[in-house]
Amino acid sequence: MSSLDKKYYSISEVSKLCLVKPHTLRFWESEFKSLKPVTRKGNRRYYQKEDIKVIKRIQDLLYTEGLTVSGVKRKLSSGEKDYSLNESSEKILEDLEKLLKAIK
Repeated sequence: MSSLDKKYYSISEVSKLCLVKPHTLRFWESEFKSLKPVTRKGNRRYYQKEDIKVIKRIQDLLYTEGLTVSGVKRKLSSGEKDYSLNESSEKILEDLEKLLKAIK
């Protein structure tokens, strides 16, 4: 059972899965309308699978394609909804899940 079988993920789990610091995730929430995790009591953030796909897409646009935050906003708001992961990204995600499980 992979860790992506859960319905909700804490900010620390998403941070480890995506290799992004929690403060970066909070910043991205304030910058990108498409990233809206569920908040529960105590303002705890709970991310769903779609949120993780959006995070991976933002990460790819920023770090791989070299876009600025403004560029990513334009690209995401232009109606482009392709948050799908390619095969290599899926493999990396599976490996990260195994690592996270081993750490726990």
